[in-house]
Order: sequence, then structure tokens, then C-alpha cells
Amino acid sequence: MKPADLKRYNTLYEQHLTNLKLQGKRPATIDAYSRAVRRITAHFDRVPDTLTTSDLKQFFASLIQTHSWSTIKLDRNGLQFFYRYTLGKQWEWLNIVKPPQIKRLPDILTPQQVSSLITHTRQARYQVFFLTLYSMGLRLGEGLNLMVHDIDSQTMRVHIREGKGGKDRMVPLPMRTLSALRAHWLTHKHPQLLFPGIGQGCDAPMDRGGIQKTMKLVLKECGIQKHASPHSLRHCFATHLLEQGLDLRSLQTLLGHASLNTTARYTQMTQIKQRDAAIA
Repeated sequence: MKPADLKRYNTLYEQHLTNLKLQGKRPATIDAYSRAVRRITAHFDRVPDTLTTSDLKQFFASLIQTHSWSTIKLDRNGLQFFYRYTLGKQWEWLNIVKPPQIKRLPDILTPQQVSSLITHTRQARYQVFFLTLYSMGLRLGEGLNLMVHDIDSQTMRVHIREGKGGKDRMVPLPMRTLSALRAHWLTHKHPQLLFPGIGQGCDAPMDRGGIQKTMKLVLKECGIQKHASPHSLRHCFATHLLEQGLDLRSLQTLLGHASLNTTARYTQMTQIKQRDAAIA
């Protein structure tokens, strides 16, 4: 890229970051939408305001070969934002990328399998983290962002701050989880984070990749062949509560869903498990 073009790109990129912040986008969205602009710029080695419809088609055709549909959708949305708010242009290529409408139901671990996963996790910080996600139905990011002051042992509640959509919620705190969190905190005594990264004075949460890798290894050691991730523990929490008779509205509150329809999908998972059990 020529020096003049590079200067123009840097100016546009900084404007893009500013616009994302002014629109109140969350850090994860800012990271994804800015990455989209960097990726397409690197792909063509050109300032993205010069790209044609044919260029966009070629870029996304290449991206489909190497990345997941979730990444492709993020890049599409990020570039749409860039064109609308930074370049002041209408996004004319919405129909270029149409991800397939595939709705997959996640694999659900049985209560026994969840117990086995937690018990066989040898590193204490991961063991407590898996217990925390499962026992309170938390998303991965929600668990990592837990602060010491979020725990109220008097009311046995936990304040989940800025969950999906920026919403806060309160969830019940099981005594077993409180005891595990207290024991874990004594191993690091971080003044704020419940799950800090490794290293004295580390002010960042544990690494997501390490959590995911550990869970994958423990599942393999336990002989559990289901496709499960840390987020699956949230699905297990919801499904197991429904199986125990909890009503959908209460589950919606616990999970922090804006729509009851989102929560209702867990009834389908429960029905599938009941059908499979009947067949077996």
C-alpha cells in the first residue's frame, strides 16, 4: 500500500473505532468489527473505500473456505457498520453473504457426566470455574468477569453484571459453589477478580483458550464423546432444571433471556432426551 493510501486507511480506521464507541458497542463487538476492516484491507492491500461489489464477492468466497459462518457474519456486519457510519455509504451487498439457516441443538451432558467432568478436573481453578458455570447457568464471559464484590453470602445471591445485551441479573448462589469460591480465592487473594490469570499481579481474567482446552481434555479422559464446551454447562444447567420441574418463566429469569422463546428451546432438548431414553 502506498504511503498516502496507508495514511488514509489509518484515518478511516481510527474513525471506525471512534464510531463504534460512540454507538455504544460492547468491547467484544468493537474487537470483531474492527478486525473485519483489518482483514479485508490486508486481503486486498487496499483501502476498503475503493472496493467494488466484485471485490466483496471474491473476499467472502475466500473467507468461506477458511472461516466459520459465525466469523463470516461478524465480518459482514462489521463492514456494513464501516460503510454506513465511517464512509457514509449505503451497504449494497447484503445479499452477497447469506449464511445457511441451520439450527443445531447442543449436546447435553447428563448430571452424572457433569459431575464426572468437575471431579476429574485436576487443576483446582478450572474445577471451581466449571462448577461455577454449571451451578449458576453462566456464560463463559460472565464467569470470567465475576468480581469479589459480586458475591453476597448474606442473601446467597450473585450479581451478574453486563451479561449478553448489557443486562444485569441476580442468580442464586449454591452453598457448595460459595465454599468452592472461597477456597479458590484464598489461593490467589486477588482484590477484585475471582478468576484471575496466572501470575502474581495479573489483572486479567483466566485465558479462555486454556479453559476450553482443559475441558476438552477432561471430557476425553472421562470417555465422554459428546461435543461440549464451557458454554454447554449453561445448557446443561437449564435442561436439568427443566427436567426437575422448574417453569420456563423462572428459568428465563435465571438465564437472563430477553425473550421467553429463547428459553423455550430447552423444552425441545428435554423432549429429545426423553425420547432417546424411551428408545433405549
